Amino acid sequence: MTTAQATKRTMGAALLLAVSLALALVPTAAEAAPGDTANGKVLYEKKCWWCHGKTGEADGPAANFVIPPPRDFSLGVYKYKGSEPKAEVVRDEDLFRMISDGMPGTSMPAWKSVLSDKDRWDLVAYIKTLTDMFEGTPNPAPIDLSGKIASSEESISLGAKAYEAAKCFECHGVRGKGDTIKKLKEDSGKRVWPRNLTKQWTFRAGSTVEDIYTRVTNGIPNTPMPSFYSEKTGEGKLSTEDRWHVANYIKSLEETQKAPKDGETVVKGMYVAELPKSEKDEIWNEATGVAFNLVPQIIAKERFFIPANDLIYVKAMFNEKEVAFLLEWDDRSKSVPGDPVAEGIAWDTLTPDGVAVQTSVVIPTAGEKPYFGHGDASHTVSMLYWTAGSVETGPKEMIMSANGIAAREPGDAKAAGFTTSASYEMGTWKVMMKRSLATANKEKETQFEAGRYIPIAFANWDGSNGESGSKHTMTTWVWLLLKPDTGSEVVVIPGVILILLVGGQLAMAALLRKKKS
Repeated sequence: MTTAQATKRTMGAALLLAVSLALALVPTAAEAAPGDTANGKVLYEKKCWWCHGKTGEADGPAANFVIPPPRDFSLGVYKYKGSEPKAEVVRDEDLFRMISDGMPGTSMPAWKSVLSDKDRWDLVAYIKTLTDMFEGTPNPAPIDLSGKIASSEESISLGAKAYEAAKCFECHGVRGKGDTIKKLKEDSGKRVWPRNLTKQWTFRAGSTVEDIYTRVTNGIPNTPMPSFYSEKTGEGKLSTEDRWHVANYIKSLEETQKAPKDGETVVKGMYVAELPKSEKDEIWNEATGVAFNLVPQIIAKERFFIPANDLIYVKAMFNEKEVAFLLEWDDRSKSVPGDPVAEGIAWDTLTPDGVAVQTSVVIPTAGEKPYFGHGDASHTVSMLYWTAGSVETGPKEMIMSANGIAAREPGDAKAAGFTTSASYEMGTWKVMMKRSLATANKEKETQFEAGRYIPIAFANWDGSNGESGSKHTMTTWVWLLLKPDTGSEVVVIPGVILILLVGGQLAMAALLRKKKS
């Protein structure tokens, strides 16, 4: 090696060492730079105290109107911990993630599009000062994910067996719908509902297999969700391998087709010669469903702030005489007053489960729709209502019209051809409503027409959550479109017209040739 080559190599090694040292000094996501608590306090007092309180004790002015309740920072205990199982506190990265991404299905928003990375780290630093839990405690190591087992049919099958052995079904249901057989509450005494494992877009700390494994391993502190980690298996605990199998099994339960999609606002009614006979009729599998978020009714008294059900899945079919709706929603209990199982799960007063469909009586042509809360003085709405009733009465159905909250009028269900059928199975209600397309009461009842966009809305009552009257969840106006039948006349008539046009053109050409000759 020449002197020049040796010098060049030495300089290169020195440069590499310098770069390595420089990179080592740059904080990474796992080793974040300390935040500025002073700036974090300023941000907290602008953005966070409304729910979490001035001193972080979850007593802000909005605290009693959100479900689940805001986190009490003074306790230093957090539900979603990504640290190793033995760690007593969450990682800084866990707090940063919650601030950044928010928590789906709660009032905790995502701040990553509002606050800079630095501001969010400053908030982390300040929030940690609201409790003594973090004093003298280094940022714990992350949970070990190195033993991940790839998903496969075998792993999912083993996970299903481990799920049953650990009695996960007692809270989450046999099919993961959250149809609990227990009355659950947090350590604070507040009611808590088990997670619906099929709605993974609502998971509050991520829905990857790794996220699910972390929840199974660490549990959710201060809630009925235990940690299944133990250095020794047995007594309800699971081995590392079984926890990965359970995570793979839970991931396989996801029902992505029922997730609400941005911009999807139309229920597309499918034409069939013969309508389904019940909610269980297999022909419903041929219809396209659409999911809508349910939000609490907070417009009119009595306002409602603590919903349980959050989504309704809708299908529609029609023929020349009738229209049918299939309304499907996951409900953690079959709420029928008088049923001992339902009474045992209900938190306070048990009321019957229920669902309603609201449509505009006058189909708008210029975009004007009735007020979505029972219409208004100038715009009448028609409502189809079903309730599970009680053990004594059985299910009930009603047809009504309204020109406002206090201006409802009962209709004649029989005259309108309004009938229902319903069933509850493994955490899911299915209710079919059927009605005549046209009725004699044109002033009070919607006259359904194919090819028209008809305003439609839905409401839902969860009896085990004590919902009744104006205390319920609902959608805003969306649209119903009964798509016209693409039968033979749609195909044949254009073909006949084409033949006539071509034939006419040929005849005209022959006539012109004859005149020229």
